[in-house]
Amino acid sequence: MALGRVSGVRRRTAAVAFSGLAGAAVSRLTVSKATAALGLALLAGACSVESGSSEPVLVASRADNFRLVDHNGFAQELYRLKDADAVVLVTQVNGDETSRAAAKTLEALKAANPRVEVFMLNSSPEDGRAEIVAEATAQGFKVPVLDDAVQLVGEQLGVSRAGEAFVLDPKTWKVVYHGGVDGSGAALAAMASGGAMPASSGAGKGVAIAFPARAQAGAVSQISYSATIAPILEAKCVVCHQVGGIGPFAMTNYEVVKGFAPMIREAIRTSTMPPWHPDPTIGRFKNDKGLSPDEIRSIVHWIEAGAPRGEGEDPLTLVEHVAPEWPLGPPDLVIEAPAYTIPASGVVEYQYPHAPNPLTEGRWVKAATLLPGDRQGVHHILAGYMSKQPVTGRGSSMSWEGSYGEYAVGGESWMTPDNVGVYLPAGGSMGFQFHYTPFGKEVVDRSKMGFYFYPKGEEPELMMHHFVIGDTFIELPPNTDWHKEVAYTKFPKEAVLHSVFLHTHYRGQAARFDLVRPDGSTETLVNVPRYDFNWQRTYDLEEPVTIPAGSKLVATYWYDNTARNPGNPDPTQTVTWGDQSWEEMHYTSIYFRWADETVAKPADATPQMNALRMMGILDDNLDDKIQESELRGRIAAMIKPRFAALDVNADGGIDEAELSVVSAMLPRFGRGSEGGSSGASGGAQ
Repeated sequence: MALGRVSGVRRRTAAVAFSGLAGAAVSRLTVSKATAALGLALLAGACSVESGSSEPVLVASRADNFRLVDHNGFAQELYRLKDADAVVLVTQVNGDETSRAAAKTLEALKAANPRVEVFMLNSSPEDGRAEIVAEATAQGFKVPVLDDAVQLVGEQLGVSRAGEAFVLDPKTWKVVYHGGVDGSGAALAAMASGGAMPASSGAGKGVAIAFPARAQAGAVSQISYSATIAPILEAKCVVCHQVGGIGPFAMTNYEVVKGFAPMIREAIRTSTMPPWHPDPTIGRFKNDKGLSPDEIRSIVHWIEAGAPRGEGEDPLTLVEHVAPEWPLGPPDLVIEAPAYTIPASGVVEYQYPHAPNPLTEGRWVKAATLLPGDRQGVHHILAGYMSKQPVTGRGSSMSWEGSYGEYAVGGESWMTPDNVGVYLPAGGSMGFQFHYTPFGKEVVDRSKMGFYFYPKGEEPELMMHHFVIGDTFIELPPNTDWHKEVAYTKFPKEAVLHSVFLHTHYRGQAARFDLVRPDGSTETLVNVPRYDFNWQRTYDLEEPVTIPAGSKLVATYWYDNTARNPGNPDPTQTVTWGDQSWEEMHYTSIYFRWADETVAKPADATPQMNALRMMGILDDNLDDKIQESELRGRIAAMIKPRFAALDVNADGGIDEAELSVVSAMLPRFGRGSEGGSSGASGGAQ
């Protein structure tokens, strides 16, 4: 499994050029007593007051970058669209007839101008995500509706009513037109011809949108660094931004934070930092690293107010934050992987070293930490127990009998819930899978693995299992955005899901993990609107989820194989599964337990899931059959010529009973390649 690149990328702050607080001139700015409460909007970017409305309208001269989740569950970043001819944003409020009419106008506008990107923007504090989705579904909106739940985008642009159109020039991100949506077409024509832009017509004609921060501008500008900002940073940011941490700078005092304030604002507005990417409206996780809406508003508004020091002590100076070697404390057992010299350049194939397990008696593992020796050069580490010493000298993942977590950039220690564990037998070997990434300097890596055991006499009653859901036959067409690939596993009996790890490579765009029950009902357990290759996280469910017998766990990934993807090595290439990061993967690692299994009464049904692995790879429509239309690329060439013979009952699909013949045809893919999606690369237990 090729996980997030460590070298260089994680050492760079994700922020780009700061644009909201500096550089743009303020035009026709007049603020009276009546509009003084709206002054906060001025802090978020250059604005102009437009006439022609019954109320003053503070409108930004240019749009700052942002990333928002749309009603489809996908993240949309404004500056990603820099190659478009124009971007049109129209404000929307549920139930507002002006908004509904505007949606139809935008659809027609998009149809007539394919190179123009159009969105609706919902900044209404009364419309939650579920309500936005319901409205979009009921109205049949084809235009993505962006959920501006924290209102930062609406504040910065100067939104006041539903039905306002903002036409943006992607070359400069200037607002070239603001007014009714009906004038957007003329504005686009003027942009194309270089003619005169139609006059702005003021605020929209829909319902008013409340922005509480504007009415509380005085209080917002007095946000306390000491009492509010520093505690948030200490709780959510310092874990990476400390001495010896993986952040590019250490937040040791106010002066450092003040210096990086523009970057912090940009990173928060684009949801780049903190590096926590699940959709906050779906699921709850034990290791949640995200900021709450109030925390986001506080930090951004404080920065927009000039990041004032204010009164009070500086909490960041009271404790010297230094990253510990072992995040969970000294381990009960440390196994050192063999040293490896990472060359300065070139491509390093996966390495599979192994090291003896010194235990003389088996122990139950509660937690484990994979500690990279050289963080820049170590791309990822997997580890698995082997009862026998490898004859070839390679700790091949195909021989692993147990899995104890995984490391990648941003990854954390693997931990089991109370009373649940994984057994580590005595003797044998610990096999490793290393993906090394040369970064211009030859270094020697000395990585380690630390184990934390249940105390003797306090062993767990329940056993954790590991499985990998994946698709080794993925094929990404060139120059294609939002390409979709699906794979699942079917549970032969009731189970309990504890954690999910989602993984792709450079072209990964978004991911979703669903539970589909036998009655057809679907529950999304994890939604990642924007997949970030530079940060690999395991999502530990706050409350374990029961998986009824016959249910499917479905992993869906979307890929961006276009020039809009800044990490794309070559958008003109057809991309298939491969170990290296410029190739691609569809890999989901899960930890679960069987509901009827205890340590005293083992009842592992994982072999039954393995037997149907090929069905989960190829059955994209989840109907428990493989239709000829579902066969694409390499797999199509293998099976299509023999499809009629394999479909013994001639019902148009290869069912579970007929599947064994297909699996026999493809033994390598049935079991999975090295580091592949078979579960062998983590040891399905």
